[in-house]
Amino acid sequence: MIASVKEILDRALAMPEDDRAAIAERLLVSLDAKPDHNVEEAWQQEIQRRLLDIDQGNIACVPWEEVRRRMVKP
Repeated sequence: MIASVKEILDRALAMPEDDRAAIAERLLVSLDAKPDHNVEEAWQQEIQRRLLDIDQGNIACVPWEEVRRRMVKP
């Protein structure tokens, strides 16, 4: 890490939480500036496939309460 980047990072980390969150948000948005349309289209196709499986009864849905219970079970 070059010195100027380290200095910026150190200064940002010393800021209040709200300011750090705003900086983080802007940085993340800058990385997502150009959406990959192939990925978006692939996700849309996958969503449609999964919905069709549900509608046709090929997949049994699990209620949220059950999912949560399984997640916290030791």
